[in-house]
Formats: sequence, structure tokens, C-alpha cells
Amino acid sequence: MTPVWKPYREPLASVVMRTFTIASLFGAVAGLMAGRLSRWPLFTLLALLPSFGGHWLEVWFLNWLRPRLPAARGVQVVARVSLWFAAGAVFVVAMRVTAMALELTWWVGGLGFIGIELIAHLVLMARSRPSFYDGLG
Repeated sequence: MTPVWKPYREPLASVVMRTFTIASLFGAVAGLMAGRLSRWPLFTLLALLPSFGGHWLEVWFLNWLRPRLPAARGVQVVARVSLWFAAGAVFVVAMRVTAMALELTWWVGGLGFIGIELIAHLVLMARSRPSFYDGLG
């Protein structure tokens, strides 16, 4: 039986609030770790690529790509993790172009974005929401 995938929808205000909060917190932590809190705005701007961009990537996966893939769990998992890896690599390249001072490589971004997504979906699972882990989100 083919699953019926429900389109994912969320108010834009919620998306903006959550992703900007994540980016701002990341910016603060990165600034503190770098010993240059004055770079908080730059780190926040850079963090918006994976936080805000990552949200829209997930929406695209859930609403466009997932329904076009075979429903087999293995196919869904491989497609999603591969998409996260590719997006993370693209995000880091975009971040590097934005701030050449950061010495990050493409594969760090790929693995980092997978980690971010796995944590985000762990939070969803803990809140009994559809997530990557149960195959419903």
C-alpha cells in the first residue's frame, strides 16, 4: 500500500522566528568560541544559510520529492540523507563565498548539516511529531 503523504505547511512567522533564533544563537556561540563576539552578526548571517535554507529544503523534500520516490523506507532514508549531505556541502560553499575568512571544507558542511537535521528530527520525535526516524516526517 502506498502511503498518503500529507503536504507540510507552517506559518511563515513561525519559520522566521525559529530559524532566525537558531542562527542568532549559533552566531553568539561561534563569536564566543572565536573570541570575537563582534563577529556575532557575521556568524548569524552565515548560520541563516543552513537554518533558513535548510527549512525550505525540508519543505521541498516533504512536499515535492518524497511523493515522487518509491515508498520503501530504505529509498526514503537514502534520498533524504543524500539531500542533506548535498545541501550541507552547498551551504558551506555559499558560506565560504560569503566569508572567505572561514576555513571550512565542503564535506564538513555536508556532515554538519546531516547532524543538524538528525538533531532537529530527534526533537520532533521527542515531541511525538512526525520525523525522519519514524518515516512519517
